[in-house]
Amino acid sequence: MTRVVVIGAGPAGLSAAATALGAGAQVTLIEAAEQPGGQYHRAPVAEFGVARREALQHGWRDFAARRDHVLSHPRCRFLPETTVWALEDPGATPARGGPPLVHVLTGQADGADRRRRVIESDALVLAVGAHDTMLPFPGWELPGVVTAGAAQALVKGERVAIGDRVVVAGTGPFLLPVAAALLGAGSTVRQVLEANRPGRIAAGWGARPWQLAGQAGKLPELAEYAATLARHRVPVLLGRTVVEARGDGRVEEVVTARLRADWSVVPGSERTVAVDAACVGHGFTPQLELPVAAGCALRTEPDGRRFVAVDTDLRTSRPGVYAVGELTGIAGAPAARAEGALAGWLAAGGPDRPAVRALRRQVAAGRRFATRLAAAHPIGPAWPDWLRDDTVVCRCEEVCYGALRAAAGQDPRVSKLGTRAGMGPCQGRICGPTVAALRALGAPPPGSDGLDRPDDGARRASPYHRPIAQPIRLGELAASTAPDVAPPQPVPDKENP
Repeated sequence: MTRVVVIGAGPAGLSAAATALGAGAQVTLIEAAEQPGGQYHRAPVAEFGVARREALQHGWRDFAARRDHVLSHPRCRFLPETTVWALEDPGATPARGGPPLVHVLTGQADGADRRRRVIESDALVLAVGAHDTMLPFPGWELPGVVTAGAAQALVKGERVAIGDRVVVAGTGPFLLPVAAALLGAGSTVRQVLEANRPGRIAAGWGARPWQLAGQAGKLPELAEYAATLARHRVPVLLGRTVVEARGDGRVEEVVTARLRADWSVVPGSERTVAVDAACVGHGFTPQLELPVAAGCALRTEPDGRRFVAVDTDLRTSRPGVYAVGELTGIAGAPAARAEGALAGWLAAGGPDRPAVRALRRQVAAGRRFATRLAAAHPIGPAWPDWLRDDTVVCRCEEVCYGALRAAAGQDPRVSKLGTRAGMGPCQGRICGPTVAALRALGAPPPGSDGLDRPDDGARRASPYHRPIAQPIRLGELAASTAPDVAPPQPVPDKENP
Protein backbone atom coordinates (compact mmCIF):
# COMPACT_ATOMS: atom_id res chain seq x y z
CA MET A 1 0.00 0.00 0.00
CA THR A 2 1.32 3.44 -0.94
CA ARG A 3 2.02 5.67 2.04
CA VAL A 4 1.30 9.31 1.25
CA VAL A 5 2.18 12.10 3.68
CA VAL A 6 0.47 15.46 3.12
CA ILE A 7 1.88 18.49 4.96
CA GLY A 8 -0.77 21.18 5.33
CA ALA A 9 -4.55 20.74 5.57
CA GLY A 10 -5.72 23.85 3.76
CA PRO A 11 -7.74 23.69 0.51
CA ALA A 12 -4.83 22.10 -1.41
CA GLY A 13 -3.72 19.65 1.27
CA LEU A 14 -7.20 18.47 2.19
CA SER A 15 -8.00 17.92 -1.48
CA ALA A 16 -4.75 15.95 -1.91
CA ALA A 17 -5.61 13.76 1.07
CA ALA A 18 -9.11 13.07 -0.29
CA THR A 19 -7.97 11.89 -3.71
CA ALA A 20 -5.02 9.92 -2.32
CA LEU A 21 -7.51 8.04 -0.13
CA GLY A 22 -9.71 7.53 -3.18
CA ALA A 23 -6.75 5.96 -4.98
CA GLY A 24 -6.26 3.46 -2.17
CA ALA A 25 -3.34 5.06 -0.30
CA GLN A 26 -2.66 5.19 3.39
CA VAL A 27 -2.59 8.91 4.20
CA THR A 28 -1.00 10.86 7.02
CA LEU A 29 -2.31 14.44 7.04
CA ILE A 30 -0.21 16.87 9.07
CA GLU A 31 -1.57 20.26 10.17
CA ALA A 32 -0.04 22.88 12.48
CA ALA A 33 -3.46 24.19 13.56
CA GLU A 34 -6.10 22.40 15.60
CA GLN A 35 -8.45 22.01 12.63
CA PRO A 36 -8.11 21.63 8.85
CA GLY A 37 -9.01 24.51 6.56
CA GLY A 38 -6.03 26.82 6.40
CA GLN A 39 -6.60 30.57 6.17
CA TYR A 40 -9.32 30.27 3.54
CA HIS A 41 -11.50 27.94 5.62
CA ARG A 42 -10.36 29.00 9.06
CA ALA A 43 -12.90 27.45 11.43
CA PRO A 44 -15.11 29.97 13.26
CA VAL A 45 -15.79 29.40 16.94
CA ALA A 46 -18.53 26.86 17.63
CA GLU A 47 -20.94 29.51 18.97
CA PHE A 48 -21.50 30.84 15.44
CA GLY A 49 -23.35 27.69 14.38
CA VAL A 50 -23.34 26.02 10.97
CA ALA A 51 -25.60 28.57 9.27
CA ARG A 52 -23.42 31.43 10.46
CA ARG A 53 -20.27 29.69 9.24
CA GLU A 54 -21.76 29.24 5.78
CA ALA A 55 -22.66 32.92 5.69
CA LEU A 56 -19.15 33.95 6.73
CA GLN A 57 -17.20 31.81 4.27
CA HIS A 58 -17.57 30.92 0.60
CA GLY A 59 -17.80 27.20 -0.03
CA TRP A 60 -18.03 26.23 3.64
CA ARG A 61 -20.53 23.42 3.04
CA ASP A 62 -18.38 21.70 0.39
CA PHE A 63 -15.31 22.13 2.54
CA ALA A 64 -17.03 20.64 5.58
CA ALA A 65 -18.16 17.60 3.59
CA ARG A 66 -14.63 17.00 2.27
CA ARG A 67 -13.12 17.51 5.73
CA ASP A 68 -15.51 15.05 7.38
CA HIS A 69 -14.90 12.45 4.65
CA VAL A 70 -11.12 12.67 5.04
CA LEU A 71 -10.96 12.75 8.84
CA SER A 72 -13.37 9.83 9.24
CA HIS A 73 -11.66 7.63 6.65
CA PRO A 74 -10.14 4.45 8.14
CA ARG A 75 -6.93 4.87 6.14
CA CYS A 76 -6.35 8.49 7.16
CA ARG A 77 -4.28 9.48 10.16
CA PHE A 78 -4.78 13.15 11.00
CA LEU A 79 -2.10 14.84 13.12
CA PRO A 80 -3.36 18.26 14.29
CA GLU A 81 -1.18 20.72 16.23
CA THR A 82 1.79 19.08 14.56
CA THR A 83 4.81 21.00 13.36
CA VAL A 84 7.25 19.72 10.77
CA TRP A 85 10.55 20.91 12.14
CA ALA A 86 12.90 19.16 9.67
CA LEU A 87 13.03 17.06 6.51
CA GLU A 88 15.97 14.67 6.35
CA ASP A 89 17.44 12.35 3.74
CA PRO A 90 17.46 8.77 5.02
CA GLY A 91 21.17 8.33 4.26
CA ALA A 92 24.34 10.37 4.11
CA THR A 93 23.59 11.36 0.51
CA PRO A 94 20.23 12.47 -0.91
CA ALA A 95 17.98 9.52 -1.57
CA ARG A 96 17.09 10.33 -5.16
CA GLY A 97 14.69 7.44 -5.30
CA GLY A 98 12.22 8.75 -2.74
CA PRO A 99 11.03 11.50 -0.41
CA PRO A 100 12.83 12.57 2.77
CA LEU A 101 11.97 11.55 6.32
CA VAL A 102 9.50 13.91 7.98
CA HIS A 103 10.42 15.00 11.53
CA VAL A 104 7.42 16.29 13.48
CA LEU A 105 6.47 17.54 16.93
CA THR A 106 2.87 17.04 18.07
CA GLY A 107 1.39 19.19 20.82
CA GLN A 108 0.76 22.82 21.65
CA ALA A 109 3.52 25.08 20.39
CA ASP A 110 4.17 26.43 23.89
CA GLY A 111 3.71 23.07 25.61
CA ALA A 112 6.48 21.13 27.30
CA ASP A 113 5.26 17.64 26.43
CA ARG A 114 5.26 17.64 22.64
CA ARG A 115 5.71 14.20 21.08
CA ARG A 116 8.52 13.80 18.57
CA ARG A 117 8.10 11.40 15.65
CA VAL A 118 9.79 10.50 12.39
CA ILE A 119 7.38 9.63 9.59
CA GLU A 120 8.36 7.65 6.50
CA SER A 121 6.46 7.79 3.24
CA ASP A 122 6.44 6.65 -0.36
CA ALA A 123 5.24 10.05 -1.57
CA LEU A 124 5.20 13.49 0.02
CA VAL A 125 2.78 16.29 -0.89
CA LEU A 126 3.81 19.76 0.28
CA ALA A 127 0.82 22.06 0.75
CA VAL A 128 2.16 24.51 3.33
CA GLY A 129 0.72 27.66 1.75
CA ALA A 130 1.93 31.23 1.98
CA HIS A 131 1.96 34.21 4.30
CA ASP A 132 1.27 37.89 3.74
CA THR A 133 3.86 40.07 2.10
CA MET A 134 3.99 43.42 3.88
CA LEU A 135 6.43 46.05 2.70
CA PRO A 136 7.87 48.27 5.43
CA PHE A 137 7.09 51.96 5.72
CA PRO A 138 7.74 54.50 8.50
CA GLY A 139 5.65 53.54 11.53
CA TRP A 140 4.62 50.07 10.34
CA GLU A 141 5.88 48.62 13.63
CA LEU A 142 3.25 50.53 15.65
CA PRO A 143 0.57 48.45 17.40
CA GLY A 144 -2.57 48.50 15.30
CA VAL A 145 -0.72 48.10 12.00
CA VAL A 146 -1.31 44.49 10.95
CA THR A 147 -1.23 42.37 7.84
CA ALA A 148 -4.46 42.00 5.92
CA GLY A 149 -4.37 38.24 6.51
CA ALA A 150 -4.09 38.68 10.29
CA ALA A 151 -7.11 40.98 10.33
CA GLN A 152 -9.14 38.48 8.31
CA ALA A 153 -8.06 35.58 10.54
CA LEU A 154 -9.33 37.36 13.64
CA VAL A 155 -12.70 37.98 12.01
CA LYS A 156 -13.06 34.45 10.66
CA GLY A 157 -11.83 32.61 13.71
CA GLU A 158 -12.95 34.79 16.60
CA ARG A 159 -15.34 37.37 15.14
CA VAL A 160 -13.01 40.08 16.45
CA ALA A 161 -12.43 43.31 14.51
CA ILE A 162 -8.89 44.70 14.60
CA GLY A 163 -10.22 48.24 15.07
CA ASP A 164 -13.18 50.61 14.85
CA ARG A 165 -11.80 52.93 12.15
CA VAL A 166 -9.69 51.01 9.68
CA VAL A 167 -7.85 51.64 6.43
CA VAL A 168 -7.17 48.60 4.20
CA ALA A 169 -4.26 49.12 1.82
CA GLY A 170 -1.81 47.29 -0.44
CA THR A 171 -2.40 45.53 -3.71
CA GLY A 172 -4.45 42.64 -5.03
CA PRO A 173 -8.09 41.50 -4.94
CA PHE A 174 -7.55 40.02 -1.45
CA LEU A 175 -8.07 43.53 -0.04
CA LEU A 176 -11.78 43.35 -0.91
CA PRO A 177 -12.74 40.27 1.17
CA VAL A 178 -10.67 41.62 4.07
CA ALA A 179 -12.56 44.92 3.98
CA ALA A 180 -15.91 43.11 3.65
CA ALA A 181 -15.07 40.88 6.62
CA LEU A 182 -14.18 43.90 8.76
CA LEU A 183 -17.46 45.56 7.85
CA GLY A 184 -19.30 42.41 8.86
CA ALA A 185 -17.53 42.47 12.22
CA GLY A 186 -18.61 46.04 12.90
CA SER A 187 -15.59 48.09 11.81
CA THR A 188 -15.86 51.33 9.90
CA VAL A 189 -13.61 50.96 6.87
CA ARG A 190 -12.45 54.46 6.01
CA GLN A 191 -10.83 53.56 2.69
CA VAL A 192 -9.62 50.65 0.60
CA LEU A 193 -6.42 51.63 -1.20
CA GLU A 194 -5.06 49.70 -4.19
CA ALA A 195 -1.49 50.78 -4.95
CA ASN A 196 -1.59 49.92 -8.65
CA ARG A 197 -3.15 52.29 -11.12
CA PRO A 198 -6.20 51.37 -13.26
CA GLY A 199 -4.17 51.10 -16.47
CA ARG A 200 -1.75 48.60 -14.94
CA ILE A 201 -4.57 46.48 -13.54
CA ALA A 202 -6.48 46.46 -16.82
CA ALA A 203 -3.38 45.63 -18.85
CA GLY A 204 -2.51 42.76 -16.52
CA TRP A 205 -5.91 41.11 -16.70
CA GLY A 206 -6.14 41.52 -20.46
CA ALA A 207 -9.09 42.05 -22.76
CA ARG A 208 -11.26 39.17 -21.47
CA PRO A 209 -10.50 38.72 -17.76
CA TRP A 210 -13.80 36.93 -17.14
CA GLN A 211 -12.56 33.95 -19.15
CA LEU A 212 -9.94 33.36 -16.46
CA ALA A 213 -11.75 34.57 -13.39
CA GLY A 214 -14.87 32.64 -14.30
CA GLN A 215 -13.08 29.32 -14.18
CA ALA A 216 -12.67 29.74 -10.44
CA GLY A 217 -15.94 31.54 -9.78
CA LYS A 218 -13.96 34.65 -8.94
CA LEU A 219 -16.06 37.30 -10.68
CA PRO A 220 -19.29 36.58 -8.73
CA GLU A 221 -17.31 36.49 -5.50
CA LEU A 222 -15.55 39.79 -6.22
CA ALA A 223 -18.84 41.35 -7.30
CA GLU A 224 -20.35 40.38 -3.95
CA TYR A 225 -17.48 42.02 -2.06
CA ALA A 226 -17.70 45.15 -4.22
CA ALA A 227 -21.45 45.37 -3.56
CA THR A 228 -20.83 45.12 0.18
CA LEU A 229 -18.33 47.98 0.05
CA ALA A 230 -20.68 50.07 -2.07
CA ARG A 231 -23.56 49.44 0.33
CA HIS A 232 -21.41 50.76 3.19
CA ARG A 233 -20.15 53.64 1.02
CA VAL A 234 -16.53 52.64 1.40
CA PRO A 235 -14.33 54.49 -1.12
CA VAL A 236 -12.00 52.26 -3.15
CA LEU A 237 -9.10 54.37 -4.44
CA LEU A 238 -6.70 53.10 -7.11
CA GLY A 239 -3.10 54.26 -7.42
CA ARG A 240 -2.89 55.25 -3.74
CA THR A 241 -1.49 53.55 -0.64
CA VAL A 242 -0.32 54.00 2.95
CA VAL A 243 3.25 55.34 3.08
CA GLU A 244 3.48 56.18 6.79
CA ALA A 245 1.77 55.40 10.10
CA ARG A 246 1.86 57.76 13.08
CA GLY A 247 0.80 57.58 16.70
CA ASP A 248 1.82 57.73 20.34
CA GLY A 249 2.08 54.13 21.50
CA ARG A 250 -0.21 52.85 18.75
CA VAL A 251 -1.36 53.92 15.32
CA GLU A 252 -3.59 57.00 15.38
CA GLU A 253 -3.34 58.15 11.77
CA VAL A 254 -1.89 57.06 8.47
CA VAL A 255 -0.44 59.11 5.64
CA THR A 256 -1.65 58.03 2.22
CA ALA A 257 -0.20 59.17 -1.10
CA ARG A 258 -0.90 58.85 -4.78
CA LEU A 259 1.61 56.67 -6.61
CA ARG A 260 3.11 56.67 -10.05
CA ALA A 261 3.19 53.42 -12.05
CA ASP A 262 6.53 52.47 -10.43
CA TRP A 263 5.08 53.17 -6.95
CA SER A 264 7.08 56.34 -6.39
CA VAL A 265 5.09 58.98 -4.50
CA VAL A 266 3.52 61.87 -6.41
CA PRO A 267 4.73 64.99 -4.55
CA GLY A 268 1.98 66.95 -2.86
CA SER A 269 -0.53 64.07 -2.96
CA GLU A 270 -0.13 63.11 0.70
CA ARG A 271 -3.27 62.98 2.83
CA THR A 272 -3.77 62.12 6.52
CA VAL A 273 -6.52 59.73 7.65
CA ALA A 274 -7.43 59.21 11.32
CA VAL A 275 -7.58 55.50 12.19
CA ASP A 276 -7.07 53.11 15.07
CA ALA A 277 -5.97 50.24 12.81
CA ALA A 278 -4.36 49.77 9.41
CA CYS A 279 -4.52 46.46 7.53
CA VAL A 280 -1.85 46.22 4.85
CA GLY A 281 -1.05 43.46 2.36
CA HIS A 282 1.17 43.48 -0.71
CA GLY A 283 0.43 39.99 -1.95
CA PHE A 284 1.72 36.69 -0.61
CA THR A 285 5.06 34.94 -0.12
CA PRO A 286 5.13 31.12 -0.41
CA GLN A 287 6.56 29.26 2.57
CA LEU A 288 9.58 27.73 0.89
CA GLU A 289 11.53 26.41 3.88
CA LEU A 290 10.28 22.81 3.60
CA PRO A 291 10.54 22.56 -0.21
CA VAL A 292 14.11 23.85 -0.05
CA ALA A 293 14.90 21.45 2.79
CA ALA A 294 13.52 18.61 0.67
CA GLY A 295 15.88 19.55 -2.16
CA CYS A 296 13.24 20.93 -4.53
CA ALA A 297 14.38 23.33 -7.24
CA LEU A 298 12.83 26.79 -7.25
CA ARG A 299 11.91 28.92 -10.21
CA THR A 300 12.42 32.68 -10.24
CA GLU A 301 9.80 34.87 -11.84
CA PRO A 302 10.79 37.98 -13.85
CA ASP A 303 9.66 40.15 -10.92
CA GLY A 304 12.02 38.28 -8.55
CA ARG A 305 9.38 36.17 -6.79
CA ARG A 306 10.32 32.54 -6.24
CA PHE A 307 8.12 29.45 -6.27
CA VAL A 308 8.65 25.70 -6.34
CA ALA A 309 9.34 24.43 -9.86
CA VAL A 310 6.90 21.67 -10.82
CA ASP A 311 5.89 19.86 -14.00
CA THR A 312 2.34 19.57 -15.34
CA ASP A 313 1.62 16.84 -12.77
CA LEU A 314 2.92 18.93 -9.82
CA ARG A 315 6.07 16.82 -9.44
CA THR A 316 9.08 18.68 -8.07
CA SER A 317 12.72 18.04 -8.96
CA ARG A 318 12.92 15.69 -5.96
CA PRO A 319 11.51 12.25 -6.81
CA GLY A 320 8.45 11.36 -4.77
CA VAL A 321 7.80 14.96 -3.70
CA TYR A 322 4.86 17.03 -5.01
CA ALA A 323 4.14 20.73 -4.36
CA VAL A 324 0.67 22.29 -4.58
CA GLY A 325 -1.19 25.49 -3.83
CA GLU A 326 0.60 28.79 -3.25
CA LEU A 327 3.96 27.02 -3.37
CA THR A 328 3.62 26.87 -7.16
CA GLY A 329 1.93 30.26 -7.70
CA ILE A 330 -0.65 32.55 -6.10
CA ALA A 331 -4.00 31.68 -7.71
CA GLY A 332 -6.52 31.26 -4.87
CA ALA A 333 -8.34 28.40 -3.21
CA PRO A 334 -10.13 26.86 -6.25
CA ALA A 335 -6.85 26.49 -8.14
CA ALA A 336 -5.20 25.09 -5.01
CA ARG A 337 -7.94 22.47 -4.65
CA ALA A 338 -7.44 21.35 -8.25
CA GLU A 339 -3.69 21.06 -7.77
CA GLY A 340 -4.14 19.13 -4.55
CA ALA A 341 -6.62 16.73 -6.14
CA LEU A 342 -4.25 15.99 -9.04
CA ALA A 343 -1.14 15.60 -6.88
CA GLY A 344 -2.88 13.41 -4.30
CA TRP A 345 -4.22 11.02 -6.93
CA LEU A 346 -0.87 10.70 -8.72
CA ALA A 347 1.13 10.46 -5.48
CA ALA A 348 -1.01 7.45 -4.54
CA GLY A 349 -0.41 5.81 -7.90
CA GLY A 350 -3.90 6.37 -9.22
CA PRO A 351 -4.46 5.49 -12.92
CA ASP A 352 -4.91 8.03 -15.68
CA ARG A 353 -8.62 8.66 -16.27
CA PRO A 354 -10.79 11.34 -17.92
CA ALA A 355 -11.26 12.95 -14.52
CA VAL A 356 -7.48 13.22 -14.15
CA ARG A 357 -7.17 14.88 -17.53
CA ALA A 358 -9.90 17.32 -16.49
CA LEU A 359 -7.89 18.13 -13.37
CA ARG A 360 -4.84 18.86 -15.51
CA ARG A 361 -6.92 21.36 -17.50
CA GLN A 362 -8.08 23.00 -14.27
CA VAL A 363 -4.49 23.22 -13.04
CA ALA A 364 -3.41 24.83 -16.32
CA ALA A 365 -6.27 27.34 -16.03
CA GLY A 366 -5.16 28.14 -12.50
CA ARG A 367 -1.62 28.78 -13.73
CA ARG A 368 -2.96 31.24 -16.31
CA PHE A 369 -5.00 32.95 -13.62
CA ALA A 370 -1.89 33.26 -11.41
CA THR A 371 0.07 34.81 -14.28
CA ARG A 372 -2.63 37.40 -14.95
CA LEU A 373 -3.02 38.16 -11.24
CA ALA A 374 0.72 38.81 -10.87
CA ALA A 375 0.73 41.02 -13.97
CA ALA A 376 -2.26 43.06 -12.76
CA HIS A 377 -1.01 43.61 -9.20
CA PRO A 378 2.81 43.79 -9.20
CA ILE A 379 4.95 45.44 -6.56
CA GLY A 380 6.43 48.61 -8.04
CA PRO A 381 10.23 48.84 -7.97
CA ALA A 382 10.28 52.34 -6.44
CA TRP A 383 8.63 51.41 -3.14
CA PRO A 384 11.93 51.84 -1.19
CA ASP A 385 11.52 55.58 -1.80
CA TRP A 386 8.95 55.52 1.02
CA LEU A 387 11.64 54.56 3.52
CA ARG A 388 13.77 56.79 5.72
CA ASP A 389 17.07 55.81 7.31
CA ASP A 390 15.32 55.29 10.68
CA THR A 391 12.57 53.08 9.21
CA VAL A 392 12.61 49.65 10.82
CA VAL A 393 12.93 46.85 8.25
CA CYS A 394 13.74 43.82 10.45
CA ARG A 395 11.27 44.13 13.31
CA CYS A 396 12.68 41.26 15.37
CA GLU A 397 16.15 42.82 15.65
CA GLU A 398 15.04 46.45 15.08
CA VAL A 399 17.36 46.87 12.11
CA CYS A 400 16.74 50.11 10.24
CA TYR A 401 16.96 50.89 6.56
CA GLY A 402 20.02 53.11 7.06
CA ALA A 403 22.01 50.22 8.56
CA LEU A 404 21.05 47.96 5.66
CA ARG A 405 22.05 50.59 3.10
CA ALA A 406 25.41 51.07 4.81
CA ALA A 407 26.06 47.31 4.63
CA ALA A 408 24.82 46.89 1.06
CA GLY A 409 28.28 46.61 -0.48
CA GLN A 410 29.51 43.93 1.92
CA ASP A 411 29.52 40.17 1.47
CA PRO A 412 25.97 38.97 2.21
CA ARG A 413 27.03 36.81 5.16
CA VAL A 414 29.12 39.61 6.65
CA SER A 415 26.21 42.00 6.19
CA LYS A 416 23.84 39.61 7.93
CA LEU A 417 26.16 39.15 10.91
CA GLY A 418 26.89 42.86 11.12
CA THR A 419 23.31 44.09 10.98
CA ARG A 420 21.62 40.98 12.48
CA ALA A 421 18.79 41.37 9.96
CA GLY A 422 16.91 38.08 9.74
CA MET A 423 18.49 36.63 12.90
CA GLY A 424 15.56 37.23 15.27
CA PRO A 425 12.71 34.92 16.29
CA CYS A 426 11.13 34.85 12.81
CA GLN A 427 14.50 33.89 11.28
CA GLY A 428 13.93 36.08 8.25
CA ARG A 429 10.52 34.66 7.34
CA ILE A 430 9.02 38.15 7.33
CA CYS A 431 11.91 40.45 6.52
CA GLY A 432 14.02 38.04 4.43
CA PRO A 433 12.39 38.68 1.03
CA THR A 434 12.26 42.41 1.77
CA VAL A 435 15.91 42.57 2.73
CA ALA A 436 16.81 40.57 -0.36
CA ALA A 437 14.78 42.98 -2.48
CA LEU A 438 16.74 45.86 -0.97
CA ARG A 439 19.91 43.99 -2.02
CA ALA A 440 21.29 44.12 1.48
CA LEU A 441 21.69 40.38 1.86
CA GLY A 442 21.41 39.42 -1.80
CA ALA A 443 19.84 36.30 -3.23
CA PRO A 444 21.27 33.29 -5.05
CA PRO A 445 21.29 33.84 -8.81
CA PRO A 446 19.03 31.59 -10.87
CA GLY A 447 20.58 28.93 -13.07
CA SER A 448 20.68 29.17 -16.82
CA ASP A 449 17.28 27.45 -17.04
CA GLY A 450 15.65 29.83 -14.56
CA LEU A 451 15.77 27.40 -11.65
CA ASP A 452 17.51 27.72 -8.31
CA ARG A 453 18.87 24.23 -7.71
CA PRO A 454 19.37 23.26 -4.05
CA ASP A 455 21.81 20.51 -5.01
CA ASP A 456 24.29 22.86 -6.71
CA GLY A 457 24.75 25.28 -3.83
CA ALA A 458 21.62 27.41 -4.07
CA ARG A 459 20.14 25.71 -1.01
CA ARG A 460 23.08 26.75 1.16
CA ALA A 461 22.84 30.35 -0.05
CA SER A 462 19.04 30.56 -0.03
CA PRO A 463 17.38 32.64 2.69
CA TYR A 464 14.81 29.83 2.90
CA HIS A 465 17.29 27.07 3.76
CA ARG A 466 17.11 26.15 7.44
CA PRO A 467 18.17 22.67 8.61
CA ILE A 468 15.73 23.23 11.48
CA ALA A 469 12.61 24.70 9.88
CA GLN A 470 10.71 25.44 13.10
CA PRO A 471 11.74 26.09 16.75
CA ILE A 472 12.48 22.98 18.81
CA ARG A 473 13.70 22.71 22.39
CA LEU A 474 17.08 21.16 23.08
CA GLY A 475 15.43 18.44 25.17
CA GLU A 476 13.10 17.59 22.30
CA LEU A 477 16.01 17.54 19.90
CA ALA A 478 18.00 15.20 22.13
CA ALA A 479 15.10 12.79 22.70
CA SER A 480 15.47 9.45 20.98
CA THR A 481 12.81 8.45 18.51
CA ALA A 482 12.05 5.71 16.00
CA PRO A 483 10.27 5.81 12.63
CA ASP A 484 6.55 6.22 13.19
CA VAL A 485 4.65 4.13 10.64
CA ALA A 486 0.88 3.68 10.70
CA PRO A 487 -0.30 0.04 10.52
CA PRO A 488 -1.26 -1.16 7.02
CA GLN A 489 -4.92 -1.15 6.08
CA PRO A 490 -6.83 -3.18 3.47
CA VAL A 491 -6.86 -1.65 0.01
CA PRO A 492 -10.32 -0.97 -1.46
CA ASP A 493 -11.13 -0.53 -5.12
CA LYS A 494 -9.80 2.75 -6.42
CA GLU A 495 -12.35 5.51 -6.64
CA ASN A 496 -12.57 8.47 -8.98
CA PRO A 497 -10.26 11.40 -8.15
